Amino acid sequence: MMEPPLQFLDIKSETGQRRIAYLHDPATAGGPGLIWLTGLKSDMVSTKATALAEWASVRGLGMTRFDYSGHGRSDIAFEDAVVSDWIEEAEAILSRVTAGDQILVGSSTGGHVALALLKKLMSEAPDTAKRIRGLVLIAPAWDLTEELMWKKFPDGARRAILEQGRWVRPSEYDPNGYVITRRFIEDGRTTLIGGVPFDPGRPVTIIQGLLDTDVPPEHTRRLISLLKGDRTTLIEVPDGGHRLSRPEDMAKMFEAIEAMLADH
Repeated sequence: MMEPPLQFLDIKSETGQRRIAYLHDPATAGGPGLIWLTGLKSDMVSTKATALAEWASVRGLGMTRFDYSGHGRSDIAFEDAVVSDWIEEAEAILSRVTAGDQILVGSSTGGHVALALLKKLMSEAPDTAKRIRGLVLIAPAWDLTEELMWKKFPDGARRAILEQGRWVRPSEYDPNGYVITRRFIEDGRTTLIGGVPFDPGRPVTIIQGLLDTDVPPEHTRRLISLLKGDRTTLIEVPDGGHRLSRPEDMAKMFEAIEAMLADH
C-alpha cells in the first residue's frame, strides 16, 4: 500500500495556532472511515496504526490518522502540549478532513480522547456526533492525567510538579523519560470522564490485556461500569500487555471493526 501524502491542518485556539500533521486516505464510493487516535508519545506511523491503514485500504474503508501536537511531525514540544488540545485536534480532523460515518479507534490515551470527544460532541454538536458510528478502544487510558498519573505519582513527583512546574517521568518506552507539567495535569482535569455514567449511544468495543501494567484491567472494568446503554463489549486478552500489537491482538481489533460495520 502506498502511503497517502503528508498533509497539515492549521488549528487556531486560545492557546495559539498549531500545525497538525495527518495522513488521509478517503473511502471508496463514499463509504465509512476510521480515525486512528494514538497513544501517549506514539505517532501515526506506529505498528498498529500502519497495520490498520493497510487493512482499511484493502477493504475500501477510509483511514485518517494524525499526530497530536507535541507528537510526531506536528507542532510544539511535548511538554507544551495538553489533553484538551488533542481533543480539539481530533474534532478538527473529524469535521474538516473526513466525510461520512467514522469509527474512532483509540489506543491508550487515544481511548480517552475518543470518549471525551464523543461526550463533548453529544452535548455541543449532536449532528456531528451522529457521524461517529462507534468506538473501538485498545487499553483505554481514560482520565489518564488524574487516575493513572497524579494519583499514582510518588509524593516527590507531585511536589516537583506543584513547586517547580514539571517532573520528568521515567518510561520504559523512552530512555529520556518525558516531562509532565503542572499545566498538563491541571488541563487534564477539565477533560475528565469522572465517575458520572453516560450512554455513548452507539457500540463501544474495548480490548484489554490482562497483563497490562500501564492501564490495569481493573481501570478498564471501572470504565465498563460507567458506559450505559448495553452496547459495550469487553474483550480481555489473558496474555496481553499494554501495546497489544502482536498479530493475534491486531486481529481482534480488525474483527471488532468488522462487527461494528456489520451492525450498522
